[in-house]
Amino acid sequence: MVDGREIDLPVSSARRVLVGLGAGFSFAGLAVELARHLGGVHGPLVGLLSLSYEGNLPSWYASALPLACAGLLAWTAAGEQQDRGHWRVLALGFVAIAVDEAVGFHEQLSGIFDTSGVLHFDWVIPAGALVLALGLYFLGFLGRLSRETALRFILAGAIYVGGAVLCELPLGWWTEQYGDDSFGYALIDWCEETLEVVGLTLFAFALLDRLADRPLRITPRAGAPTR
Repeated sequence: MVDGREIDLPVSSARRVLVGLGAGFSFAGLAVELARHLGGVHGPLVGLLSLSYEGNLPSWYASALPLACAGLLAWTAAGEQQDRGHWRVLALGFVAIAVDEAVGFHEQLSGIFDTSGVLHFDWVIPAGALVLALGLYFLGFLGRLSRETALRFILAGAIYVGGAVLCELPLGWWTEQYGDDSFGYALIDWCEETLEVVGLTLFAFALLDRLADRPLRITPRAGAPTR
């Protein structure tokens, strides 16, 4: 007989870590933008902490957070009898979000449509269509969840989409009018990135609460060394 090992999820600790990281990166990003645009400060900390830059600490967290949500979704799917396929699709979707945050696939869609103004970043058109299609696909799934869980998922999704897609509308208009190296651009972009983190964090909270009483059981394969 192969003994299994159960791991309890430290929900309270995980919540504190998520809040601390999210708030820390958000406020640090705002601080460096204020210092850069209002105080004339330029230095390595701006590139390291700005939410408008790529390849820095906030962009790393923007990829790590949806990947963590994907792991929680996979854990959830393993213990669900109903709608297991939907949970797995969600997990794969969050892996895709994490990869997109790291690589920027959505930006490759820009230029497909000849649009301007609030649609300066025209990738929001296929993104909006995808959001609508996914909303319809998961409508029945949400209806089968408890009311509290469904509302928490919807709130988290609305905040995330508000940041990731809707904030691109004023950002596109501002970019077209004033460029992308201004305080106004930095503020809109900061709001966008912060809303994304808030939405993902709230979604992770809902998943953590769902998994609170569901330990992860690890069973080594037969014949595997135990030490």
